[in-house]
Amino acid sequence: MQSDRFIRNTWYVAGRSEDFTDRLKPLRLLDEAIVFYRKTDGTPAALEDACPHRKLPLSMGNLKGDTVECGYHGLTFDCSGACVSAPTQGDPIPKRARVRSYPVADRYGFLWIWMGDRAPGPIMEIPNFDDPAWGRTERGALDIACNYLYVIDNLLDPSHVAWVHVTSFAGAGTDSRPLDIEELDDGVIVSRWIMAEPAPPYYRAMLAFGDNTDRKQHYECRLPSTAINMSVYTRAGTGGPDAILPNDAYLNISYNFITPVDADNSLYFWFQHRNTDPGDEAINKRMFDGATMAFNEDKAVLEAVHEGMKNRKTPYMNLGLDAGAMRFRSKVDKVIAAETSDEA
Repeated sequence: MQSDRFIRNTWYVAGRSEDFTDRLKPLRLLDEAIVFYRKTDGTPAALEDACPHRKLPLSMGNLKGDTVECGYHGLTFDCSGACVSAPTQGDPIPKRARVRSYPVADRYGFLWIWMGDRAPGPIMEIPNFDDPAWGRTERGALDIACNYLYVIDNLLDPSHVAWVHVTSFAGAGTDSRPLDIEELDDGVIVSRWIMAEPAPPYYRAMLAFGDNTDRKQHYECRLPSTAINMSVYTRAGTGGPDAILPNDAYLNISYNFITPVDADNSLYFWFQHRNTDPGDEAINKRMFDGATMAFNEDKAVLEAVHEGMKNRKTPYMNLGLDAGAMRFRSKVDKVIAAETSDEA
């Protein structure tokens, strides 16, 4: 796995929609410098953050209406990357005075960016996003000083909760029950049912099923780096791999969007979506605060893992629980190899 190479012909989350305004906002994504802003009509734009003259970041310049003026010699670029003014040059504007522009779009409360050379495809669908019967937390954001693939490893590992998230997601059976693995064309699912055991602390107060429940841990990752982690709860005796979920089954889906910054840093965005309690802000806050605490527990572990793996002096090893993550990494490798071959 080349940890400094990334899938490019796909959509990534650059941030929450409200984080981008009519001010120039520099970000590094996939090891490229990009400047974001909103035009006067509110639509987003993204340009290479480097003037073609001497590569001064355009984010050090000025936003002039819908254009960006370089702070060095005033070369000015529209949202397509074309130079529309070169005050020191007269006419014609130099043909090489151009910067790359990136397709961007607002959806689900996030700003998405396409960084590849192919025409953009559709942004992933989130079922029931606009269904008024579903509750939804606010959207979270976290910087993690580790390679994005370690975050994906963690999000395909249901077992780590038994040690990392003792006060939140841990519960009976999370340390040792066998895991099922399913391969998709664009991802991997690692899952298991834990039958007739107490729910973990994070969910216990939100369930009306008594002390014991049937619980499914569903850990799914889709290319390039989106994790869909679902917790399913039913009354004890009504769940299981072959069961049809009863009408009162409780579903909570955590959507996790991981965007590589470079080989050593990642951006992590998320929200949670459940099939109950729409508009209940107390539950929204309890779930969001609990998830934020847990994800910061992950952050501490993963940043230490990144440093340990980057500076290792002895060989590392995989465990059986890493099987899903290794299959996902293989899929990433194949797509990167195909994109690299297309560029040749």
